[in-house]
Amino acid sequence: MSAPKRAMVLAAGLGTRMRPLSLTRPKPLIEVAGKLLIDHMLDRLVAAGVTFAVVNVHYLGAQIAAHLKKRNDLEIVISDESAALLDTGGGTVAALHHFHEEPFFSVNTDALFVDARGDALLRLARSWDDTRMDALMLLALTVRSIGYHGPGDFTMDSAGRLKRRAPRTVAPFVWTTVQICHPRLFADPPAQKFSTNVMWDRAIAAERLYGQRLDGDWLEINTPDAVDEAEAWLSREGLLPTGKAA
Repeated sequence: MSAPKRAMVLAAGLGTRMRPLSLTRPKPLIEVAGKLLIDHMLDRLVAAGVTFAVVNVHYLGAQIAAHLKKRNDLEIVISDESAALLDTGGGTVAALHHFHEEPFFSVNTDALFVDARGDALLRLARSWDDTRMDALMLLALTVRSIGYHGPGDFTMDSAGRLKRRAPRTVAPFVWTTVQICHPRLFADPPAQKFSTNVMWDRAIAAERLYGQRLDGDWLEINTPDAVDEAEAWLSREGLLPTGKAA
């Protein structure tokens, strides 16, 4: 398929683990490697051909909205959840009418990735199969995940189908917070506020949740220490912008 032109950018989290950095600004507006987290992700989307994005906001959402007005490289619609936080699933359902029953990118703003080929989102789109998939996740190897210290999220079979990590085991893949979804993934939501995890479990049961391995490194950035760790790693790799010291 051609790459989706529309995206859901989940930016409504409270950012509690990022305190004290997030006490006066929302997590998507925290700078890493000379650029705000939300701009790292939006730049990736634009490079992949995305021309329209829905950004949901809650905590200090007016700051995010004001910042996004400065961008003129894609159309951005704010989905305001200031009255009630809807979680990842509920927030996406609230924006589904913008996606015209077509697959769309869904991304968070608390992660960066460095892919060897430079076109991870386009390769993800080329792997999409509408007949088999309700969602296709971009997955990183846990051993190539900087700032991530967990046991992994998923196992993947030879066809790319995903299963959850079994209790008291480790799994080789962690979700990068990037995926392509079809709106049908969110059919029959369980409540107004709910996690996308509910829908992923349904897709796993139907063998319609798939993954693709990232050819590169993933950086999870959800604490102040993770910001420092990411910048130190980027510095060692020679990937910090000129004049930026770790």
